[in-house]
Amino acid sequence: MDDSVFQRLYEDYNRDVFNFLIYLTRHREVAEDLMHEVYVCVLKSYGRFEGKSSEKTWLFAIAKNVSIDYFRKQSTIKKHTNIHFDWETQQLTATDKLPEHFIEADEQQKQLLEVLHTCTGDQKMVILMRFFQDLSVAETAEVLDWTESKVKTTQHRAIKALKTKLDVRSVKEGGMR
Repeated sequence: MDDSVFQRLYEDYNRDVFNFLIYLTRHREVAEDLMHEVYVCVLKSYGRFEGKSSEKTWLFAIAKNVSIDYFRKQSTIKKHTNIHFDWETQQLTATDKLPEHFIEADEQQKQLLEVLHTCTGDQKMVILMRFFQDLSVAETAEVLDWTESKVKTTQHRAIKALKTKLDVRSVKEGGMR
C-alpha cells in the first residue's frame, strides 16, 4: 500500500470511523485502540480491496468487524461469571459513562444515546450508520453484508423501540418530579 493512499484514507475517514467506534464502546481509550486495529487491518488488506464498494463502506465494514471482535472478547472474559453475549439478539453494552465530549451535547441527544445503548446490537449498528454516520441504506447494507430490506426493517424496528423507550423514560422522569 502506498503511503499516500493510507494517508488519504486516514485523513478522509478517521473522524467518522472514530466516532462510530466511540458511540459503540462509550470509552475513548477503547475506541482509540480499536481505531488502531482498524487501520492495521487496512494496511494488511488494502491489496485485496477490489473497489466493489466505496472505501468508506469498506472501512466501516472493517470497523464493524473489529468492534464485534472486541465485544466477543469481552463476553469471553465475562463467561466466567455466566454471562453470555449473542451479537444478534443481545445488546452491545458498555458499562462506562458516556465519553466526555457527549457531556456538551444537549439533553435530548444525551437521552437518545443512553436509550440507543439499550437496543440490540443490530439495531444499534443500523442507527449509528444511518443517522450518526449518514450512510445510505445501500451503504449500510454493504457494510453489514445484509440486504437493503433487512436494513430498512431493522431501522424501522430500532426507531420504534427507541421511541417507546424514550416515551417510557419521559413518563418516568415526569412522574418523579
